[in-house]
Amino acid sequence: MSKVTAYIGLGSNLAKPEAQLTVARDAIAGLPYCQEYSFSSLYRSPPMGPKDQPDYVNAVMAITTELEPIALLRCLQKIELEQGRVRKAERWGARTLDLDILLYGDELIDVPDLMVPHYGMTERAFVLYPLQEIAPHLVIPNKGALADLVQECPLDGLEKMVS
Repeated sequence: MSKVTAYIGLGSNLAKPEAQLTVARDAIAGLPYCQEYSFSSLYRSPPMGPKDQPDYVNAVMAITTELEPIALLRCLQKIELEQGRVRKAERWGARTLDLDILLYGDELIDVPDLMVPHYGMTERAFVLYPLQEIAPHLVIPNKGALADLVQECPLDGLEKMVS
């Protein structure tokens, strides 16, 4: 197995979101064949979906991993469940934890359970700005330079949190 750099988006707006992200970060770093490479600041953002829910806390984590993409996805889904994630039919609702594989090396993946680069990431400030913080020179496969994508993406209420 060769090592790949993967970028994971983390988000939470229930049950002490900052603590949820801290626990998730430790759990991801503790996965077999994974090592934390970098972690962004925390960012507060308004919800994308229904507005009658709390703001989100978001971050992006870079890891090096030997896990295959689907194996990594299953590990992340297990972490979500362990932290109280309940999957509902409603899209973009409140949740204790949301973990998304944003990028997996420079691979393009489109299978029923996983799309990489993550769909919609190039229009989401809560993904692009934290990603730029930890990987400013990144090029998103089939999308272009991260710096260019950030310039085209309004903040939409995104705020970097003070630690």
